Amino acid sequence: MDRSELPGAGLPRRRGVLAGAAALGTALLAGCSVPAPRRTQPVADPAPGVPIVSTRRAQLLQFAAHPDDDLYFMNPDTQRMLDAGVPLVSVYVTAGEHEGVNRVKGMPPAKPDRAAYSSARHQGLRQAYATLLGLDTFTPWQKGVITLQGGRRAEINTLVHDGRRVELIFLNLPEHAPRRYMALPALWRDRALELRTHLSADSPVDRSDTYDHDQLIDVLVGLLDRYRPTIVQTLDPDPDIQLSDAATRKRDAEQPGYSDHGAHTAAACFSWAALIRWVAQDQKGPGQIPAFVATAFRGYYNRHWPKNLPPQVLDEKAGHLLPYGGDPAWECGNPSGCGDYSVGGGRPLTNSKGWVRATHHRWPGAGPAVVARSDGRLDAYGVLGLRAVRWRETERGSGLWGDPTDLGGGPLVPALGSATLPDGRVLLFGVRFAALAGRGGPNEREVVLLEQRSPDGPFLAWRGLGNPERKDDRGRRIGVPVAVATPDGRVHLFLRNADKGVSTRVRETDGAWSSWRDLPRAEEIQDGLEVVVDGAGRVHVLGAGRNSVQHWIDSTPAAPLPLAGDPVAAVPAQGRAGVEVYYRRPATKELLSRRGNASFDGYGSVAAAADAGGTVLLGRDLRGRIQLRRGGRLWTRTQGAAAVQAPALRLLPGGPVAVGLGADAHPWVWRPAKRTGATSTS
Repeated sequence: MDRSELPGAGLPRRRGVLAGAAALGTALLAGCSVPAPRRTQPVADPAPGVPIVSTRRAQLLQFAAHPDDDLYFMNPDTQRMLDAGVPLVSVYVTAGEHEGVNRVKGMPPAKPDRAAYSSARHQGLRQAYATLLGLDTFTPWQKGVITLQGGRRAEINTLVHDGRRVELIFLNLPEHAPRRYMALPALWRDRALELRTHLSADSPVDRSDTYDHDQLIDVLVGLLDRYRPTIVQTLDPDPDIQLSDAATRKRDAEQPGYSDHGAHTAAACFSWAALIRWVAQDQKGPGQIPAFVATAFRGYYNRHWPKNLPPQVLDEKAGHLLPYGGDPAWECGNPSGCGDYSVGGGRPLTNSKGWVRATHHRWPGAGPAVVARSDGRLDAYGVLGLRAVRWRETERGSGLWGDPTDLGGGPLVPALGSATLPDGRVLLFGVRFAALAGRGGPNEREVVLLEQRSPDGPFLAWRGLGNPERKDDRGRRIGVPVAVATPDGRVHLFLRNADKGVSTRVRETDGAWSSWRDLPRAEEIQDGLEVVVDGAGRVHVLGAGRNSVQHWIDSTPAAPLPLAGDPVAAVPAQGRAGVEVYYRRPATKELLSRRGNASFDGYGSVAAAADAGGTVLLGRDLRGRIQLRRGGRLWTRTQGAAAVQAPALRLLPGGPVAVGLGADAHPWVWRPAKRTGATSTS
């Protein structure tokens, strides 16, 4: 490793066990921040140059608050990994016992039995994941007990089939405290609280354990260290601000002020605190960084925005919720019940909340930032182990990558923005967890910049660009930064702000930055901004809103475009000023432009680029495979590591190149024109 290329070459002990705690107050539900850590923990060090260690053995680990969060919010991503043979460990923080009533439509409520209801939901998960592996719904699982950090115990269910493996781990913290306060948000916020685990019926775990704030993080860190995942999936630690009255919040099951369930937010905060602590401990101890890619998923956010799954993908996703819901008439072998009956039948598709009809990443990105060096080799920049890294192609056109070089800057959210200056220097933009502390500690996000000193050369030190929001709570809601360099040498930086609009800063040619300012807007937009410079040198920004795609030209609102369910893609219009925009209407598979159907059916975000030969499109087909269209030809990637997140698209002299991250946390290159690992149709 050439280090010259790296950037910047005593609190009260009160205990209240929440099986019998007093009222905690409505402040427990306001998000995931408040009192100060009791014990010193390793601190994330953003300095670069730390070895990054990877086994290249793909492993998916996901953290959920409740049984079913993964099925509602993380699929179809989880299913695509399982289909590719990636082993899965799914950790459920709460027991999911709720009121203890397994409701059956059309029948009077049964007598509450929290132990039985929790057990029935666990059985529903076993049924769902058996079908995800292509097995019979009632395939037997191996039940056991796993010993966790501090000697705590949890139930573990294991199913192995045809070389594929699923493990379900139930920590079983309670959902609710007395007087119906949510327990997990309370544990995130309260410095002197303990929770006693819930015992589910029919479980091999026969005694309760207690958890305080730090002990839960320690247990999650222990699981990360045990399984050494290459992919980590969590819920959303920083949900959108969503103001509504008490009746609406109750109907939508949302916490006051935010568009998600309070336990989802708390579980996500604990998960990200564990990821940060895991990296810090490895950095301080063995002196290395674990190689993993993290992804966070939106939760009840799905209710508030246009749906983005076409019928073919939706039916598949909802189809795996049906065995989770089960039916009281089933003979599944679990005396306490055969699923979460309120989710059975066709109810996931008829539920007015529409959670199942969309899958959104909290920090959507356009894949690795890919740059062609002066010697023809490719550099790819991304986030690995919560830190910025660079992979370098070993030989021009080889498609092989060296080990990642640590550029530091962490802990970062899992998406980078980038811009290349006219002289070839690279600028990388990220959002850093400046602080993530419960119990009254700070909870802050900061936009950060890493700037290359010279083309193909070393980097300067990381620089903070602040946050367009003045208050920390609002600052947590910002989106992924996107940037573009204009022919005059300036760099325009944009991101979604807490009001669901767009904020911007501009870097002048001398390197000085303007202040943050907000663009005028007509409606709220989702994250996943697209920014393009047209043939006249004008900067276009596009964001998918609730009723249309919002469009700005040189920071001035332009006419809105038709409604889209996902972020849009755009390229400069050929032979004229303006841009050509590609989008999918909500819940449809067809990719459209002003010229009509682009013959690129699929789902999820799309990347687009144009040259003299026309527009090239890159995205996923309806089976989740990477596909590319150029002119009248369509290629589908059929070999190589399963793709995680969205791939990046580059147009090179030899043809279009797609670069993405695989389930093994290592980049892959796909050159369809070479006909390697691809099928082609005309």
